Amino acid sequence: MRESTKRKLFDATLRLSASRGLVGLTVDEIATEAGVAKGTVYYNFGSKDGLVDSLLRFGVDLLARRLRAAVTDDDPLTVIEAQVDTTLEFIAEYPGFSQIVVSELWRTPGQWHDTLALLREEIISLVKGQLQRLARAGRLPDGVAIETAAAGLFGTMLVVALDWQVFQPARTRAEVRESVMVLIRGLGRG
Repeated sequence: MRESTKRKLFDATLRLSASRGLVGLTVDEIATEAGVAKGTVYYNFGSKDGLVDSLLRFGVDLLARRLRAAVTDDDPLTVIEAQVDTTLEFIAEYPGFSQIVVSELWRTPGQWHDTLALLREEIISLVKGQLQRLARAGRLPDGVAIETAAAGLFGTMLVVALDWQVFQPARTRAEVRESVMVLIRGLGRG
């Protein structure tokens, strides 16, 4: 499937799911919104579940690519700040995707929970790498569980970004980024 068709389906699904979630959507509605034939969806994905699964992977891959691009040899706190900014930028661009991720990750049992759990690990590993660099440099307090801290940072970025989009849209991305970084700087030493 062409990247442009996948992007159309991704955007259409996000637009439609923003107001009523994924469960109530039909393939007909998604295909119509994307401007593609219903058969295109079935041919490429087999079902709505296959489409949503693929689109979740597509969205996480978009975010992961951006987070990887933010990784440099700079100070780990500087890299984390770039990753936070990148995440905020992505969520501002795709607020519907973030809503889906948050709602489906914590729904028990969610229909796409297994896919999201695997994808969550990919994103967390990118954040975890920078926290490990801080730990190796002696800049984290003793006993900090890196895996838990990385999951906490990922969750914080998602929830803070959604809060920004829904309740505080007048705030700038820089203000929101700084609010998250205050928490991170409080954890790290120097």
